[in-house]
Amino acid sequence: MAKSWKEWEKPVLELEDTIKKMKSLVDAEPDPVRRKELADRVADYERRRDAYLQTRYSRLGPWEQVLIARAEPRPYTLDYINALFNDFVELQGDRKFGADHAIVGGPALFEDQPVMVVGHQKGRTIQERTQRNFAMAKPEGYRKAIRLFEMAERFAMPVITFVDTPAADPGVESESRGISEAIAASMLAMFELTVPVLSVVIGEGGSGGAIGIAVANRVFMQEHAVYSVIPPEGCAAILWRAPEKGAQAAAALQLTSDSALRFGLVDQILPEPFGGAHRDPSEAAKTIREVLRAGLAEFGAMSPEARKAQRAARFRSMGEVLAASNS
Repeated sequence: MAKSWKEWEKPVLELEDTIKKMKSLVDAEPDPVRRKELADRVADYERRRDAYLQTRYSRLGPWEQVLIARAEPRPYTLDYINALFNDFVELQGDRKFGADHAIVGGPALFEDQPVMVVGHQKGRTIQERTQRNFAMAKPEGYRKAIRLFEMAERFAMPVITFVDTPAADPGVESESRGISEAIAASMLAMFELTVPVLSVVIGEGGSGGAIGIAVANRVFMQEHAVYSVIPPEGCAAILWRAPEKGAQAAAALQLTSDSALRFGLVDQILPEPFGGAHRDPSEAAKTIREVLRAGLAEFGAMSPEARKAQRAARFRSMGEVLAASNS
């Protein structure tokens, strides 16, 4: 069982590295005949890479989906903000305790329409991952989100959120500062909003850390993202005292986008570019732009009371249980 995306995709990553080096040789080769030979070899390697990706991505299991959702090059919230919005202004602090860099947010323009954007942000370098606590927000992160939701309501700005976290911060300090209450309060604040609210699960949708900013009128989910009540390793540690059984737990949790759609947890699966969003971030952003545009138009035409009622009804319909008959 591969333990990371890099390990799982090692063969194709090696192929892509070879292709990159050979393309530089093609560009530097002065002899036309030799350049043609090198270009043909590059094309052959690209065909081999595409065939490998086609095979791998057509046989994905739940654990492989987890690895892809965690892929380091995968676009994060700030990547999508830069691609989809103009004039984004990040706002910091919860006005109660301090700043939390695991959640970013602030006003922006989406196709000239003012909106409030909130999302989990992972880091790419060791320093940034530490600063952002691996996108595991603390109480002040969710209280910052609440502040931004209230601001959006005050100025009649639609809310757009991007979900990408393994879970909320589980540390003692977060517990002592009321992490559970902060998540619940954030959910309540979203239920009370009368403006349109759209959420996109772009990577890991883990536990209450995800739902804390995902109480929306429409929840979209990228094809290779995951949505779960707990990370697979945490589930395995609880059930079997064996975190290494994460793949087995992933299968039991039914955390893929197909499962989330089937259970009514999300409204639409967003197809990703060939080989995952990390291989063509601009195309992935284009797909998100289209659904955000449609969602804002749909809910922008509704009354504030209807938007709030629809959101409540959407979540009340989840997890319905049928009573067994006595016969």
